[in-house]
Amino acid sequence: MKILVIGSGGREHALVWKIAQSPRVSAIFCAPGNAGIESLARCVPLAADDIAGLKAFALSEKIDLTVVGPEGALALGIADEFRKAKLRIFGPTRGAAQIEASKSFAKDLMVRARIPTAASRTFEDVTQALAYLERHPLPVVVKADGLAQGKGVVVATTTAQAREAVTDMLGNQSFGAAGRRVVIEEFLDGEEVTIMAFTDGKAVVPMVAAQDHKRVGDGDTGPNTGGMGAYAPAPLATPALRSMVLQQVFRPVVEALLQVGSPFYGVLYAGLMIVCGQPYVLEFNARFGDPETQVVLPLLKTDLVEVMEAVVEHRLDQLDVEWHDRTAVCVVLTSAGYPGPYQTGQPIAGSALPSSSQETMVFHAGTKRQGSEIVTAGGRVLGVTGIGSRLVEARERAYRAVRAISFEGCHFRTDIANRALGPAPERG
Repeated sequence: MKILVIGSGGREHALVWKIAQSPRVSAIFCAPGNAGIESLARCVPLAADDIAGLKAFALSEKIDLTVVGPEGALALGIADEFRKAKLRIFGPTRGAAQIEASKSFAKDLMVRARIPTAASRTFEDVTQALAYLERHPLPVVVKADGLAQGKGVVVATTTAQAREAVTDMLGNQSFGAAGRRVVIEEFLDGEEVTIMAFTDGKAVVPMVAAQDHKRVGDGDTGPNTGGMGAYAPAPLATPALRSMVLQQVFRPVVEALLQVGSPFYGVLYAGLMIVCGQPYVLEFNARFGDPETQVVLPLLKTDLVEVMEAVVEHRLDQLDVEWHDRTAVCVVLTSAGYPGPYQTGQPIAGSALPSSSQETMVFHAGTKRQGSEIVTAGGRVLGVTGIGSRLVEARERAYRAVRAISFEGCHFRTDIANRALGPAPERG
């Protein structure tokens, strides 16, 4: 099989790495890829949102299966265009991808399907939104309606913070089109967990649960980011909780999407808040999470290509998806200043650590090759994943590898997996 992976981040590196392990794969292409991916796949200089160019490439190369990483391409309808051209693609249609591309669409769908979620209101008018805030208890959550790369969420503890967030999004259009509408939501006090699931529009197969770390600083301080690290399996997701999520979240939302004429094919991501043992949906994503993919895929025992084919061919119920009884911890290394302005072009030392080790993987995110060097090319630069039979072992391996990597301004959290284990090793 010839497979095309679309995207250029750590998630896509993890996807390429896992796909390369399948004996059924003869060639892998990645568009546009990065400096780490190029050792496993042929990188193609096509942007992830160049749908016409990607479709032409897939047709000319006779690609057997295309795998979409980033949400932007899905929201633009890449799956629809590929299917029209009789190209097999792993990812939902534009209509189904609205579950991530529009928080108001997702909220309406959850209410109709009686899926537990925080109470909310959606606004387009800044004056009406500000008036509503005056009556809303604190803390309160303000979200940009559209795609904002994980950064369009403000948890406001004061009315002034909430007003600033609303004014910034609706009035100043700080997130562009993504902030033309805002969702104002009640604050849920609990613990977060992520569960992703494969679905072919009817059957649902949950993956092992992961816990992401969104805030940029230790102790969950500072602004939200696209994700600073993750670990899996998350002990919070007991068998009883996973069963509850399957029955109360995944099955109802897959059925609801089917009923509105947008069956979901691909990976459905549920970001959950667990409050007194009850799961509430914070958000749905229409694809693999990042960095959750970097800890979940190393634990997948079944051939990923077989799973994706079962989804595309609507026979997921016929496949037994198995997982390794191991643990994984991923620590994300970022450029100084992220998620705000940051510099790129810094040479990276130590990033050539083995990416095929049974114990440690270095997944490239924002990197590029510049002459003989690999340099930083984004906010999130690398995701370093450690694998172990126990969580403490996986974390130690991840941080040991992190300490072997350096670039100017390198930042990372030192407390990944603390909620499950306690303090991590000191930064070296």
